[in-house]
Amino acid sequence: MQLLACGVNHHTAPVAIRERVAFPPEVLPRALADVTGRGIAREAAILSTCNRTEIYCSTSEPEGVIEWMSRFNSLEPREVKPYLYLLPGDQAVKHAFRVASGLDSMVLGETQILGQMKQAANRAQAAGTLGLMLNKLFQRTFSVAKEVRTATEIGANTVSMSAAAVTLAARIFADLSEQAVLFVGAGEMIELTATHFAARKPRRLMVVNRTEERARELARRFGGEAAALTALPELLPDFDILVTSTASPLPIIGLGLVERAVKLRKHRPMFMVDLAVPRDIEPEVGALDDVFLYTVDDLGEVVRSGQDARQAQVVQAEAIIDASVHEFMHWVDSRKAVPTLRALRDRAERMRRHELEKAHKMLARGEDPVRVLEAMSRALMNKYLHDPSCALNQASANERDALTQLVHRLYNLHHDR
Repeated sequence: MQLLACGVNHHTAPVAIRERVAFPPEVLPRALADVTGRGIAREAAILSTCNRTEIYCSTSEPEGVIEWMSRFNSLEPREVKPYLYLLPGDQAVKHAFRVASGLDSMVLGETQILGQMKQAANRAQAAGTLGLMLNKLFQRTFSVAKEVRTATEIGANTVSMSAAAVTLAARIFADLSEQAVLFVGAGEMIELTATHFAARKPRRLMVVNRTEERARELARRFGGEAAALTALPELLPDFDILVTSTASPLPIIGLGLVERAVKLRKHRPMFMVDLAVPRDIEPEVGALDDVFLYTVDDLGEVVRSGQDARQAQVVQAEAIIDASVHEFMHWVDSRKAVPTLRALRDRAERMRRHELEKAHKMLARGEDPVRVLEAMSRALMNKYLHDPSCALNQASANERDALTQLVHRLYNLHHDR
């Protein structure tokens, strides 16, 4: 079994591919049970966000993970392989550390990914697919991310995806305080984006969600309105700005719906940001003359602003990560000795029990306890030393020096000279 990270991200695949291999939250328990239940992986955790889908696992079948990841999402492996990265061992560890530290994000140094990785680990734990190896990996990953953010200014002056949405909207509308903003969804990304838009004091702010109560809770924080998702067709024409981020596996805003809204608006411009993967808005909507549609990939230019100032911190962050990878892999290598150590302890335990049983019998016969203890300790000492003594005595001339040094090291004999 080896540690493996396999997936796609915004560096390797466009949103059209990423949305096809995404794992919605409600699907994750079934996916984790499937990949481990089939014996493809002994341990597994899946990280699925708008910018990446990755599976971290302990496996002896790297190609099997690719096959499974494709088939589970009803794709042929050949459709996904050109976009996939397959990172074994220390490469997987370094990748996890870099992702959690914000070094692999579209927004350099962003912090949201750390919370998403913690959520992925918690879901794997709940599904029973997080074993010793992955648990150690994630705990160390979170520790490294904290160290990177504490020791460097990698997160300084970051422009988040949510802030970028406001920046883009300001390019379309001269004064956001005169615009009406509609949010579809009530998750973390919508909450962050709503915070930025609310700061611009739009003339109207509304949240629609499948669960109206959740929409009402979020809208109340920003002094806005709330409605059920079913009201979206009637509401859409009244809003200049639309931001959507739901977990729907299929688009919820189609071309026909937007065409009708644009017509009712008498072709006044609409600004739309689709932060969901899979996408919430049909791509064809972007071709309409009066609609400005942006996806997560389209926000790249804006979020990269101010990134140069943080590049100087990357070198320091990478040094922390490299040292941490070396430390973690040392732990992984030490695990290879566990079967030998276990066998050694089992053998010693058998010797101990055997001699203890003999001692009990001697005591039961009424023999002197001091003599019994002396006999037991001497027998144990002779048994423990028998094998190394035989190995030294029977070794060839070429082997004896190496064995002698090894025995000195194992028994710490240099202190007794």
